[in-house]
Amino acid sequence: MVLSDGLRIEIRLQRGGRYRLACITRGELLVQYSCEGEGHRRRARARETEYEFRSVEQLRYDFERDVAAAQPAD
Repeated sequence: MVLSDGLRIEIRLQRGGRYRLACITRGELLVQYSCEGEGHRRRARARETEYEFRSVEQLRYDFERDVAAAQPAD
């Protein structure tokens, strides 16, 4: 999905509980949440940390919060 301000949101859901949510702008990865083999991970800008998955609702909330915080102020 491409938003009007040029942000691109990618959501990939796979079997076995694997997922990837990413926010990209101008080819730069701003935020990514994933579980693709190495456990749950959260990446905001260049910093990557473990992510404690609690629920799909919490994952969505955390992703949206980090996307809003990563966008440059107008």
